[in-house]
Amino acid sequence: MSAEREQDEPEEPRLPHGVGPWPDGAPEGAESDPPADPRYDPELLAQGDSRNVVDRYRYWRMDAIVADLDERRHPFHVAIENWQHDMNIGSIVRSANAFLADTVHIIGRRRWNRRGAMVTDRYQHVVHHEDVTAFQAWAAGEGLPIIAVDNVEGSLPVDRADLPEKCILLFGQEGPGLSAEAQAAASGAVEITQYGSTRSLNAGAAAAVVMYEWCRRWATG
Repeated sequence: MSAEREQDEPEEPRLPHGVGPWPDGAPEGAESDPPADPRYDPELLAQGDSRNVVDRYRYWRMDAIVADLDERRHPFHVAIENWQHDMNIGSIVRSANAFLADTVHIIGRRRWNRRGAMVTDRYQHVVHHEDVTAFQAWAAGEGLPIIAVDNVEGSLPVDRADLPEKCILLFGQEGPGLSAEAQAAASGAVEITQYGSTRSLNAGAAAAVVMYEWCRRWATG
């Protein structure tokens, strides 16, 4: 298991809802002098902060944001099989950050397309496992049950299934879904109830739905 960063990762997105230099972008009622709090980045205070972060983290250093998130992360993990360089992985990482998952686990190919993550992988712990066997051994060592997310025989609707507070939500690739090995490693399987003609949801959309369902049950705010 190892952390990894691509050489050609995208730059931090510059979005129109950023704030200008302090005090122009300071919260209402804040002092005009820049804060001395070490969590704040002097360069961002001087130049403004156009990063895609919530207001709580405006002007904060990246490592300070990660440290604060680490104190509040939810006890569920997300895992994704990556045998065909699935383009959905970036969006799944972005959703994992939005729902404050503990860690995202990439199983299989080490490289993955980071553009869909919109640089949220800088704030989200992402680790790599060579194969399902290595991933399963890690999960067993941590005492975390693996919950497969796929519309396979025996899957239960996620809104009515048992979803442990501490668990790993395991997603397959767009198209083929979870491998037989990954299905065998799981202690249970859930699916998302659908009402139209398509057999499956986009993998990134499905991941967001299931993470939200976990938060609906377990997140305390």
